[in-house]
Amino acid sequence: MTTDFFYANLPLLENFIDITDSRKFKSVPRDWYVVITDIMGSTQAIESGCYKEVNLLGASSIAAVLNIAGNLDIPFVFGGDGATLLIPPSLFGPTREALLATSQLAREEFGMELRVGAVPMSEIRVNDYDVKVAKLKVSDNSYQAIFTGDGLSYATELIKHPNTSHLYLYQHLINKAKADFSNLECPWQDIPSKYGETISLIVKATSNQGDLANLTYREIIEKIDTIYGTEDVLNPVDENYFKLGFNAQKLRVKTWLYAQSSKLSHKMLYFFKIWFKNILDWLLMTLKVKFPDGDWGAYKRNAIAATDYRKFDDMLRMVIAGNEAQRKQLTDYLEKNYQQGKLVYGLHISDRALMTCLVFEHHGRQVHFVDGADGGYAVAAKDMKDRLKLFA
Repeated sequence: MTTDFFYANLPLLENFIDITDSRKFKSVPRDWYVVITDIMGSTQAIESGCYKEVNLLGASSIAAVLNIAGNLDIPFVFGGDGATLLIPPSLFGPTREALLATSQLAREEFGMELRVGAVPMSEIRVNDYDVKVAKLKVSDNSYQAIFTGDGLSYATELIKHPNTSHLYLYQHLINKAKADFSNLECPWQDIPSKYGETISLIVKATSNQGDLANLTYREIIEKIDTIYGTEDVLNPVDENYFKLGFNAQKLRVKTWLYAQSSKLSHKMLYFFKIWFKNILDWLLMTLKVKFPDGDWGAYKRNAIAATDYRKFDDMLRMVIAGNEAQRKQLTDYLEKNYQQGKLVYGLHISDRALMTCLVFEHHGRQVHFVDGADGGYAVAAKDMKDRLKLFA
């Protein structure tokens, strides 16, 4: 019996706080795979000003696999400089080819190394780890996968560790191949914080006991709500600061990703196609044009509702808009709990967010990946690793 529709058939969670209830999660089938992608040396690339490229390449691996999957629903999470996806065995071969093509493009067009690999769920289970997943409703047109069980962290360790990586990493393609990145969009300017700061936060509970870890995460989520306010307040994407971009340098990044041709004329043609589309979308939104299939005047609101500014994949990740006083209040709370051994955390401060989008239907199914500018989650992850060393 096929397990392809395991994720598609999961019930929806209605509230983000439900992620702290273990009863809401289901174990991923034993014949599935955990697929990991990440930009090697992303910290150095970010420090050299290439955070937009790092972000887009991380999201491109999701687009490539989802376009292979078609109507088959699969769970994934965006991590800033990479992604994690879970796939059934029927997608293993096509996913491998698509991600190797993505890695090849990253190397040839951007001079970056996108590491890609997969770990069988059966192997994760044998070593007493698990991956459990739930499906959270984000908006009427969007939902996101929530992961727990520490199996993703274990799979990531296997793929990155020099003693085991050769067992799980995909090998380079011999022949030139292409990946399909259609539906991947990045038309928006960086989004300034409405309160002065945009923080990228990663928090991991240290307890191995599920109930105790869940309690820690529940307390963190409630504390963040107390400090920063409701969802519409702390969401870093605000309609008043949310504008389409026409910057040539930023449009070039998407052109090089999409065109996949060595001919400059092809790239230039695609560049002007993107530029013209942005102008058209701007006009439709500005004039609040309504068509039978949707209202362009409501497009920004619908996009904001489908953002992934908070998520969970063995750890809590959030991008939050706030001010300095709120951030100090939060870090005081986190540091106190870190010193008590309850959690480890990483944090990055910027003055704006950036957003990369997967839009399957302009007035329907879509998801918008949010990260802090100038490094976001990638820098926060490094900050957390530094604390983990001290914790050990």
